[in-house]
Amino acid sequence: MHWARRIEQEIDRVFQHITGVQQLKGIYNEERRRFSVLKNHPRRIVEKVALDIERLLAKKRKALERLASEAERLQQEHLWQDGIKVKYSMDGEGEVENPSHIKLEFVYDPNFKNNVNYSYTAVQIPTDIYKGAPVILNELNWTQALEKVFMENSREDPSLLWQAFGSATGVTRYYPATPWKTPDKIDLYDVRRRPWYIQGASSPKDMVILVDWRSLARCRSIPAYLFPQPSSLEHDTGGCFEAARSQCFCVFPQEYLDVLGRPMVLAGSEAKQVQWTNVYQDALGLGMVVTGTLPVFNLTMNGNTKNQLILGVMGVDVHLDEIKRLTPRYSLGANGYIFAIDPNGYLLLHPNLQPKLVNLPEPVTLDFLDAEVEDNNKEEIRRQMIDGRPGEMQVKTFIKSIDEVTCFVLFISACWYTAPCSLGLVLPLYNEYYMQADLSDVIRSVSVLLDMQSLLPSSFESSGHVFLAPREYCKRLQLSDNNTQFLQNFLSLMLDISPDCCYKQSSVPDTGDVMIMNRYRYGFLAVFASTDGGITRVFPNIAAELWDEDPEPFNSNFYRRSLDNKGYMFRPPSRSVENGTIGILVSSAVDVNIGGKLLKPAVVGVKLDLEAWVDKFKILASNTSDSRQGTSCEMDCEVNTDDLLCYLIDDGGFLVMSNQRDHWKKIGLFFGDVDPNLMHALYNNSIFARRQTFQYQSACEPVSSSHTGAATRGIFVPSVADLLSLAWWTSSVAWSVIQQLLYGVVYNSWLYQDVLVESFETKESSCVTIQSQFYFTNTTNSYNVLQDCGNCSRLFHAKRIEGTNLLFVVAETLSCGSCEIERLTQENPCEVLSNARYRKGPTSCFDYSALVSTLALFLNQTTKCFHSYT
Repeated sequence: MHWARRIEQEIDRVFQHITGVQQLKGIYNEERRRFSVLKNHPRRIVEKVALDIERLLAKKRKALERLASEAERLQQEHLWQDGIKVKYSMDGEGEVENPSHIKLEFVYDPNFKNNVNYSYTAVQIPTDIYKGAPVILNELNWTQALEKVFMENSREDPSLLWQAFGSATGVTRYYPATPWKTPDKIDLYDVRRRPWYIQGASSPKDMVILVDWRSLARCRSIPAYLFPQPSSLEHDTGGCFEAARSQCFCVFPQEYLDVLGRPMVLAGSEAKQVQWTNVYQDALGLGMVVTGTLPVFNLTMNGNTKNQLILGVMGVDVHLDEIKRLTPRYSLGANGYIFAIDPNGYLLLHPNLQPKLVNLPEPVTLDFLDAEVEDNNKEEIRRQMIDGRPGEMQVKTFIKSIDEVTCFVLFISACWYTAPCSLGLVLPLYNEYYMQADLSDVIRSVSVLLDMQSLLPSSFESSGHVFLAPREYCKRLQLSDNNTQFLQNFLSLMLDISPDCCYKQSSVPDTGDVMIMNRYRYGFLAVFASTDGGITRVFPNIAAELWDEDPEPFNSNFYRRSLDNKGYMFRPPSRSVENGTIGILVSSAVDVNIGGKLLKPAVVGVKLDLEAWVDKFKILASNTSDSRQGTSCEMDCEVNTDDLLCYLIDDGGFLVMSNQRDHWKKIGLFFGDVDPNLMHALYNNSIFARRQTFQYQSACEPVSSSHTGAATRGIFVPSVADLLSLAWWTSSVAWSVIQQLLYGVVYNSWLYQDVLVESFETKESSCVTIQSQFYFTNTTNSYNVLQDCGNCSRLFHAKRIEGTNLLFVVAETLSCGSCEIERLTQENPCEVLSNARYRKGPTSCFDYSALVSTLALFLNQTTKCFHSYT
């Protein structure tokens, strides 16, 4: 179809001229003396990062071991006081005052994202525990001495964040002191329900516990039991919440978790292993953290018998950002990254580990295969990483864009290595080499400072607005989310110090400063260039006021997609609220060949004016000024808009342009919502292929189901894949579910949505959605198809626009209105059922000890009680 060829030629001609891409390539070659081209060695990178993380965690491990050892000594030496009481006094205003309470002054610490006091520890006691009980007061006495150890740890390792001791009685002592959050609603925080405590206090057992979460107003029968063992409850009352609650109250006075942990306590030093939790939300506002835990045992003797109880758990937080700082962010390029998984395949580090639910009280158990587009190669990589076998592999795989609306194929190199957790590196083949600044003293003192004058706001009017990525170019540079403020901080620092400190990252920040002129007569709203050094220049200056892209190029969808694909990438536009103008973003990577080494150091692009380019599109797809066409074609996209439908659709199936005026408001929508019949024909004739993926980190509004009488599900509910894996039941998450069920039995009325635990007050809940990404097939670039709808038919033509991600479609209007087809949608909620995945069980299992007291014999009855309401 020659119309498609004309569109292709016009796009290439205009963009080559406007974007100045050839000039930009020339600048990189002319300024060759300013940088060196270095090679990424995946195996060396992974091994170095693994070693750095191991050193980081070793320091945290040392702090934990010191705390646990000191806590066991202090408790062993503590003299129990039966008659201990809290004494209260009256202050001058007649209010009751506790002399043990100290009024502290707090200062804000950005590392903790909180107001803290480094001279004291703080204590939190659950609402349902009597603070004047002798067991609580005795514990407050002996744990007071931990304050000194907390401070010593912080002096030795200033990077330490929260240090905490969670007691089996429910008391939490943490350092540094900070005001405990006091929400308007009831504070149900109990350290024994927190993920880090449960993982540190529990030991794996050979059991499966199935629970029915329903809280029915009246008893209902359950059709069948899953196990024959339960016999303590009648069949007719097996599903009755009231009967279940009365039976399971036997669990609380017996302190089941203490009993389950007895074999671990008796195992002594063998069981004193530091464990690292899954990623979860810190209760004190630190954000996403992992916590190192170590159990603290009671070393006192009951006569000649060794004590079998666990005192509590020591915990030390490590913020995810602290681990990320150990990874080479910029030398790997925008699409290269390092990830880490635990023995269950759950992610500890990954760019896609971004829960949409901000206040998520439960651990984020996102599997590696759920964060990626799953395939056989990735399954094998995951298995080898779990088994601790290092390796390297080049694979061809599907990649989802940042906005998750498109999917494409990419060749990557994957490398992995075993450390405290298994580390892996993903590197696109085009990122084999990268640039690093190599400036002489003359260039530092003269050229660079002169170039920086173009970053001044006073130069924006003539040379375009500059956006500087908020990176830590220098250690003294103060980061800011406000680009103007960050730019001022950057320039102020440059006046005080030598600029070389800011060139220790991937490339020269101002390499991509290209003066791009020529605009409106070609129908462009803006012209821009972004570089891997963090500079984005937008011209003209007025266009920057409406620029809504991320100032960090590595986080921008257009930047990353342009690197992964060849040619011009058209992105479905967004409508400006101010003036109704629609801008279509088009971008292309700058390929530079230096000494036979391919690099992609920048992306250039334009923002098209939709109205101007639709007019151009219709002229190019018409008989106007085309002498070769003659009279052989009766209709075209400009004159016959009532009879001929002409579309430009991107590789994700989204509408970019149309000759139909009433479709302009639908620009950027999925084409299946614009013309369902034609989209189905494109899919049915293999012009588009569809790949469905699950999004496990979605946030959904709660679905009202009051007629069922079911209790609110405010806690983690395992997926079917988890339930199918016995290894899941040995994990801390399983114990979390069990323990939270027990608390829910007691505080059932507190767990409804109007009285939520802690500060997690969001009404949204974590859920799973299914997404359908569409992409071009590689069968052919041109299609002529007759669509048969039974009562009528129509002919349509489709042709790939070479050098772009566009499909040009010309179709006759459908005379009979519509066809009976499957409606193709882009996203729907779903219920997920998948096979159990490969896991690696714990290295040691403390499920039995001949020394365990006979008091633990009630465990069988407890287990039977749980099994009874399956």
